[in-house]
Amino acid sequence: MSPTLPDQMRALIVASLEPDYGGVSVQTVPVPKPRAGEVLVKVKAASVNFPDLLMTRGEYQLKPPLPFGVGMELAGEVVALGEGVEGLAIGQAVVGGSRLGAFAQYAVLTKDAVKPKPAGLSFAQASAYGVAYLTAYVALVRRAQLQPGEWVLVHGAAGGVGLAAVDLAKVMGARVIATSASDEKLAVVMTEYAPDAVLNVTGGFREQVKAITGGAGADVIYDPVGGDVFDESVRCIGFDGRLLIIGFTSGRIPNVSVNMPLIKGFSVMGVRAGEYGRQFPQKGLENTQAVWDLADKGLIKPRVHAEFGLDQWREAFDMLANRKVIGKVVIVPD
Repeated sequence: MSPTLPDQMRALIVASLEPDYGGVSVQTVPVPKPRAGEVLVKVKAASVNFPDLLMTRGEYQLKPPLPFGVGMELAGEVVALGEGVEGLAIGQAVVGGSRLGAFAQYAVLTKDAVKPKPAGLSFAQASAYGVAYLTAYVALVRRAQLQPGEWVLVHGAAGGVGLAAVDLAKVMGARVIATSASDEKLAVVMTEYAPDAVLNVTGGFREQVKAITGGAGADVIYDPVGGDVFDESVRCIGFDGRLLIIGFTSGRIPNVSVNMPLIKGFSVMGVRAGEYGRQFPQKGLENTQAVWDLADKGLIKPRVHAEFGLDQWREAFDMLANRKVIGKVVIVPD
């Protein structure tokens, strides 16, 4: 039996694209109704990703028409099913992804974007693994074709996508060097995820990476940072290595002189996990299933750094923007 649903809900809405989230506020809006093939979920937790922040300023690839609800991934309970939806039940705990609208009390998703919540994860943890681990999976498995025993240099290892890469690479049997600009963060990463080495990138890391890898350099470099970190990564990647471009949290988009990949025989690979799935739909389904299987079997450990209420959204956004997060920060709408 379907629960009685309210007519209105609270949601985080972007009304205009302005710096410092000037166009963002919590508003009362109608509860959406699921159409054919859609599911209405009561949101229990929704995790914050850098693209969410960028979209509030119009700086992300996706530029939805205004106004729009922000938030990409969530966990919650099914409260209504659109026509033709099978395989899900009212009251079922689920995880889901949508490009918009997760920071709200209720959210509509397509049936294909919803999966049962992994039993071993809390709602907060379940909301926090999808985007980060899917990015890591597409990068390490699909693009880099990472092999057991290879050296992986993971930059921004304390952030959501970086920590997911450390975790997944270890599951895949690789040897991992985790980097950050914070010794405090690296200590947590070492304690909870046991990479083979940690490096503070402040003051450079090229010689340390070469020393750790026996002079050969890293086989795979996972870089969500860009800027100076990318520049130095070019200097410590091994022959036939794969340099994975995840993003540019440093704020600077770097360049590479093409003679460097030529001389050192390495590849520079862009990673857009969502777009990969859109370009290759069957592989996209396989990727999502593989990540869900890892979570359901308890092989990966999504880390929730902090939880905030919907009215505390700015604190959550600022914590991520100011690099104060080890793992993910989560918004709990109620």
